Amino acid sequence: MPQQWGADPRQQTAQGRWRGLGLPDGMTFYEVRCLIDEPGWVGPVPNLGYRVYLGRSGGYLRRVNGEIAFADATSVLLTRPGDEMSVAHPLGCGDVYSCLEIRPEVLEERPDARDWFTRRSWDGQLDAALDLEHRMLVARSRRGLDGFELTEHTHQFLATLLSGSPLGRGAPGADLDRAVGRRPATLAAHRRLADQARQVLAASGFTLGLTEVARLVGCSPHHLSRVFQRVTGRSLTAYRNELRVRAVLDLLGRSDPPRLVTIAAEYGFADQAHLSRVVRERVGHPPARLRRLLAPAD
Repeated sequence: MPQQWGADPRQQTAQGRWRGLGLPDGMTFYEVRCLIDEPGWVGPVPNLGYRVYLGRSGGYLRRVNGEIAFADATSVLLTRPGDEMSVAHPLGCGDVYSCLEIRPEVLEERPDARDWFTRRSWDGQLDAALDLEHRMLVARSRRGLDGFELTEHTHQFLATLLSGSPLGRGAPGADLDRAVGRRPATLAAHRRLADQARQVLAASGFTLGLTEVARLVGCSPHHLSRVFQRVTGRSLTAYRNELRVRAVLDLLGRSDPPRLVTIAAEYGFADQAHLSRVVRERVGHPPARLRRLLAPAD
């Protein structure tokens, strides 16, 4: 795998710039920066198989098997052969994600994964702890690991990821399904409203208040807050903080990250201490330690 950005040679397209991160046994691990600047739908993406798509930054719309959802830095998508996916970029290009392609024989050796992958695909969100594991796996891969170590780390991450899928716990929004199960139009409207709010927050630069977000999606702050909590399983404030922490982790993983006081001002934290407190609460480590954990090179 080439260790630099370039067009994906398997598709011969200019829709993204990709960089290989490694070849764990039976798997391919890479990262992609999307170059599609097209608000309309593009696709379907060819040759979907057993893949894990993990958001890192930015946001876009994706339509998987006819169901539309907004994908951002908190998103994870697991696909299987036969799935169809198209994408649209109302916020413009530049979003970055990691992708793990998995051969069927690898899944056959994993009783947890095999059961999940033979049922259906899953489009959901990563919690902060699992997102950090994902970013640390990227950082370790960039530094250079031998095949044995990379394969072990990847299997460990995959096991943790799958334990958080609907096989291991109820999916977010299950209570909403029960509450409005007899009114499918209401259920669809609530999910659409939550996705609209996620899209506004992802594009806002963290400068909008709740009232303004609600105005932009056409409802009251109370209604938006209640629906968002039921659909996603978390409050708007918690989701906004998750997006901000992901943005901070993205910066801390660069070779020359900005000063913390600069990051705090850019992403709407009250000050550097507030940034450090929110990051520690969400991830369990202060920014200084995260800078060492996510550094692209020793």
